[in-house]
Amino acid sequence: MHLIFFAVVASVAVAIPQYPSPTPDPSPSYGLPSSRGAAQLEEVVPILRDDRVHEDDGRYNFDIETGNGISASESGSPDGPEGSIVSSGQYAYTAPDGSLIEVKFVADENGFQPQGAHLPVAPEFPHPIPQFVLDQIAFAAQEDALAAAETRDSSPSQLYQRPQ
Repeated sequence: MHLIFFAVVASVAVAIPQYPSPTPDPSPSYGLPSSRGAAQLEEVVPILRDDRVHEDDGRYNFDIETGNGISASESGSPDGPEGSIVSSGQYAYTAPDGSLIEVKFVADENGFQPQGAHLPVAPEFPHPIPQFVLDQIAFAAQEDALAAAETRDSSPSQLYQRPQ
């Protein structure tokens, strides 16, 4: 009996936490380490505007703005091929480096097409094609056309012969 009582007391003693658990810091930490090593609280960002409209015919639009400068608006309708959704809109936010990012877009049968000052643009062709290159391309096309005409009009080629 004493052995069972001792085992129960030992089990309870082992189950007691050795260190106190951290308590949340009531002051907002905004992702910074707390001075007490307590659990970090996330910043609560208020929603300033959230307007949404969904029509029965598939049309929709929404307009959202948050307290930390994020905004988005979009509208769409099933006007695309085979009833696909065609939408357009914009969104904006502040990048980690502090610059304002603004994107306007259209999404239709040609895919998502964003436009913004921060987006990379393909470089122009580095230089115009020189005239002598264009002349050579035209000359090669003429030679190909002549060769095709000759093979149509002539008998089978004698270039390949039977092995001896």
